[in-house]
Amino acid sequence: MDYETLLKEADSMNLVVKEKPLRAHAGRIKGNRIAIKADMTTIEKACVLAEELGHYYTTVGNILDQSDYQNQKQELRARLIAYNKMIGLLGIIKAYKKRCQTFAEMADYLNVPESFLKETLERYRTKYGCKVEVDNYVILFEPQLAVIEKM
Repeated sequence: MDYETLLKEADSMNLVVKEKPLRAHAGRIKGNRIAIKADMTTIEKACVLAEELGHYYTTVGNILDQSDYQNQKQELRARLIAYNKMIGLLGIIKAYKKRCQTFAEMADYLNVPESFLKETLERYRTKYGCKVEVDNYVILFEPQLAVIEKM
């Protein structure tokens, strides 16, 4: 999903998105206002906005104190929404079908930073375990990423 599409989604929810010179965080949400760090690439801004939308949909209260377990859970929930919006299991399969061979190729095809792709894959491995079946495919997360088409 690209930045413009996410901006339209935010607008449809009556959220105001502003790019600002943030220092401590790449994005912040308070009420119906989202601040995105201005000096990032459009691709990075899209990933941050996807996460901030995840916070809008799921987060309750101030979760800045990440030493609190409940706040950590809410942060992970918002990030998972971003991972699903920006990549998703079907995105992994699409990258496989396009014959992406490396993380860099896959990230480029999916239009996300390579670090975001790796975070996504690690979260999916934590959530789904060593493998997950989607449609007619098996996605293996261990011992390395692989996609297998079932016959």
